[in-house]
Amino acid sequence: MDHSSASTHNWAGNHRYAGTMVRPGTIDELRTIVAGSTQVRGLSSRHSFNDIADAATVVDLRGLPASIDVDTDAGLVRTRGPVTYGTLIPELKNHGVSVHNLASLPHISVAGAIATGTHGSGRGNGNLATAVTSVEYLLANGESVLVERGHADFEGMVVSLGAFGIATEVTLEIAPAWDAVQHVYEDLEFDTWVEHFDEISAMGYSVSAFTSWTNGIEQVWVKASVADAKPVDSLFGGTPSVVDRHPIRELSAEACTEQLGVPGSWADRLPHFKLDFTPSAGDEIQSEFFIDRRELGPAVDALRSLGPALSDAMLISEVRSIAADELWMSPNHRRDSVAFHFTWVLDVAKADAAAAAVWNALRPMGVRAHWGKVAPFGPAMLDTFDRASDFLELVERHDPHGRFRNMWFDRVFGS
Repeated sequence: MDHSSASTHNWAGNHRYAGTMVRPGTIDELRTIVAGSTQVRGLSSRHSFNDIADAATVVDLRGLPASIDVDTDAGLVRTRGPVTYGTLIPELKNHGVSVHNLASLPHISVAGAIATGTHGSGRGNGNLATAVTSVEYLLANGESVLVERGHADFEGMVVSLGAFGIATEVTLEIAPAWDAVQHVYEDLEFDTWVEHFDEISAMGYSVSAFTSWTNGIEQVWVKASVADAKPVDSLFGGTPSVVDRHPIRELSAEACTEQLGVPGSWADRLPHFKLDFTPSAGDEIQSEFFIDRRELGPAVDALRSLGPALSDAMLISEVRSIAADELWMSPNHRRDSVAFHFTWVLDVAKADAAAAAVWNALRPMGVRAHWGKVAPFGPAMLDTFDRASDFLELVERHDPHGRFRNMWFDRVFGS
């Protein structure tokens, strides 16, 4: 067991883990660490932008053995250990299968993405956790529990916020592989985009819009199956791009997945960034906020008013749709959602202030925040979650001594 780590920071560098960091090489070593810790959390790809994974003992899970088992007959893939979507995708492609969606960056861990309700895009697509059929947790008492779909606790334990234990196994639904194309449209008026939002978001399997909240919608990325793609010469005034684009128009598109209608695998079109593009530390901080899709108009008005005040902190903002689900702590619990993602400059004070301003502007619309990103976390985060008290009871039942609770958790749920 390694008692040190090459880095004590998260991917973005905006958070330094305060606890003692250890790196077990086996599940038995992990059991020993958990049993001997008063407060413990696990982390893998370190793509959270806050202290959700911090604790007195921080377990770097990347030393554990990883495996991927694809069962095409059952339509399932089982991942064990610190598997990222970047390592999962090639194995799925080798078997001619796919998962239902991917985040914009494929280098994040499967378990971490699910624990925080991370998502891709598509008005008919649930977040990544909705593909889960079972999760195995290593609990505080050193025992393992497998929670399967249909179990009474399943919907409360999938988006776990790291509070039940360390996820050592995740099983996902899979489907046949498919080919997709991607088209980018530029320069839509805000009012036109809002008026035709349902039509635009239905144009592809996955649709994203990018804006600085000052000069309209700068880009709309439409990802569709080859069979269903219907490119147009004008997207309600937006014109097709004739070159590949980066979400931040001034940057090179070299790292971005191919556009201009060139067919390719689902795995090479659903993310915004290429699988073989390996990011180092990200020179950015991220926030994301969710509202009921029916509140789109008021939310856009609020963000347009706020836009000039955000310009010093913001690199770009992305708007996506996510379908409702029944997972208790999912940001999309029981409501079809629109997500407003913000990429901030790597300045903690600016990012914190800007995120708080967005949160306050969207509160009248029943805003929720991404659990793994920057937001003014506190009890108000629970106002729109009608199963929050049930979730807390479930946490206390599985971890009665609070071994997996941490400062982040107590800020939200109380100590």
